Amino acid sequence: MNVKVINQSSNPLPHYATTGSAGMDIRANLSEPISLEPLDRKLIPTGLFIELPLGYEAQLRPRSGLAYKRGLSLPNTPGTIDSDYRGEIKVIMINLSKETQIIEHGERVAQMVIAKHERINWETTESLDDSQRGTGGFGSTGTK
Repeated sequence: MNVKVINQSSNPLPHYATTGSAGMDIRANLSEPISLEPLDRKLIPTGLFIELPLGYEAQLRPRSGLAYKRGLSLPNTPGTIDSDYRGEIKVIMINLSKETQIIEHGERVAQMVIAKHERINWETTESLDDSQRGTGGFGSTGTK
């Protein structure tokens, strides 16, 4: 699938690191480093603008290495970029560590996965079919 992209950053376009990669790393597009204090969150610009086909979304997800090593994550994960959005892709990043974290220009701050999705029509009803699970939720199946 071809996707139109405008890259207003000096960073390379996102790409798949291996043939088995589901996501592409997204890089920060910064004129100066951004400081994130503990529990602070900021929008990280990327300089990327995309045009996805109808029926697709781009999901922004945390990078596991940043989450594990530095406590950096995305609070709205996965963040959804709709097919009709034409603005700059920005990453909402949060610092869950106890130390100040610095984000540098060109740093890989998130990963993007392109996913197909369906649209539904609601069918109002007075009852739902029974299932094996029923109304059990929130740990009702146990921990082991």
